[in-house]
Amino acid sequence: MGLSSPFARLRASLLLLLVAFIWGSAFVAQKTAFDSASGGEDALVAIAPLGVMTFTGIRFLLGALVVLPFMVWERHRPGEGGEGPRDPWRYLGIGGVLFTASLTQQIGILGTSVTNAGFLTAIYVPLVPVMALVFFGRTVPWVIWPGALGCLGGAWLLTGGQAEGFSALSTGDLWVLSGTLFWAAHVTVVGIVVGRARRPLSLAFGQFVACGILGLGGAALFESIRWESLMASAPEIAYAGFLSAGVAFTLQVVAQKDLHPAAVAIILSTEMVFAALAGAVALGESMSGTQVAGATLILGSILAVEVASALKAARPPREEPSR
Repeated sequence: MGLSSPFARLRASLLLLLVAFIWGSAFVAQKTAFDSASGGEDALVAIAPLGVMTFTGIRFLLGALVVLPFMVWERHRPGEGGEGPRDPWRYLGIGGVLFTASLTQQIGILGTSVTNAGFLTAIYVPLVPVMALVFFGRTVPWVIWPGALGCLGGAWLLTGGQAEGFSALSTGDLWVLSGTLFWAAHVTVVGIVVGRARRPLSLAFGQFVACGILGLGGAALFESIRWESLMASAPEIAYAGFLSAGVAFTLQVVAQKDLHPAAVAIILSTEMVFAALAGAVALGESMSGTQVAGATLILGSILAVEVASALKAARPPREEPSR
């Protein structure tokens, strides 16, 4: 990445802050969509429930529609060639990981609070370099290990700091936590593929389409897709699809070129804070003192990891003494 002007860095930071806000507030849409589809507590006539695969599939197909014109522009830029024969299979594989991550998170959100879902999902951040070590043999900075332990301690406090430990996690919390493994795998694989192909928008479109097909295919087999349910949850589906999947991802790609990756991760980690604020404003959620301490520990651990990574990357290489 070349040097960017202060204005370009400020603009990129503000765009990423907007991305974090969209992603954080989308947790509310991902939860209330299923309240709308069920008719809500005060509904006189209950509407058939919305399936999680249906929601996930339509959400990412809407995101693909947003990215489509940008993908076409990327493919026709001067010097860009056609895609290789293996690219559709790459997209299907990456889309499968994204689908699994999104599905487990979506199931979990229905069984826990928006606040918990936001902070527990963020644990994927320190898992990314660990996964890169396990599967690709890449070196892990030492600061990752205390950061990961801090995240685990924060997750325990987020459940209320019960003496029985992580057994106090709700079923929804466990689903969200299991999803962090797939989010970490997705970030790791996408980073490698984009680094080689340098066509992030084409990758975004391909994985969104693959994720949408997998979602609707699974819905056709295991769920009942009803028009009434889709219409009842249309605002939430549109927010999660057009904004969270489509617009936010495109803005992220645009902004990342002007900032160091560690700085990007730091700004995007505020997603969990926006999720907590959105849960409090829209759903009236609140946190105990112990839970606030856990959330603070998770956020602090992630920031410590990313700041240390940024400082290490900014440090000039040590010159070898002349002989």
